[in-house]
Amino acid sequence: MSGSTIIFYLLAAASVVFALLSVTTRQLFRAAIYLLFTLICIAGIYFWLQYEFIAAVQIVVYVGGIVVLIIFSIFLTQQAGEKLAKQKTDRQLLAALAVFAGFIITVLQISRQTFFQTDKTPVPPTMENIGQQMLSVKEGGYALPFEVISILLLAALVGCIVIALKEKKTSTQSIKKEN
Repeated sequence: MSGSTIIFYLLAAASVVFALLSVTTRQLFRAAIYLLFTLICIAGIYFWLQYEFIAAVQIVVYVGGIVVLIIFSIFLTQQAGEKLAKQKTDRQLLAALAVFAGFIITVLQISRQTFFQTDKTPVPPTMENIGQQMLSVKEGGYALPFEVISILLLAALVGCIVIALKEKKTSTQSIKKEN
């Protein structure tokens, strides 16, 4: 086994471990930090694949955008040290069912995909080529996934606002109870 293969397996294992820790911990701040490490490991895999531009986008957009936004919303609501409530069993079962369904859909899509060599010569992964491919609406273009990512960023922003508003509601209720 070569050193390159060992690095890949270490990055893959670390990303899976941190992802599992992110969804299983009951402390909100630790979950955000584990998510941060997961996304950094995925950026490391992109670097390993020699897709430096995509790795930089991963770090800037996800690590620098979403995770920092989540951490700021946690600190703004003073929930950094609090534990999350234990989820009900029916919610855990529904979450496990959703994960299993996503796994089955992913396996089915990969098994139906034909991975073949094209007659075309490979295009070097320069910023210009990546940008043209990302914004292309033709076959093989990535304009739709690019827009889906922007919706994901918007959903993360709305989620952070919801976390911040939830704390304000509970603090105003406690003030009313004291009076």
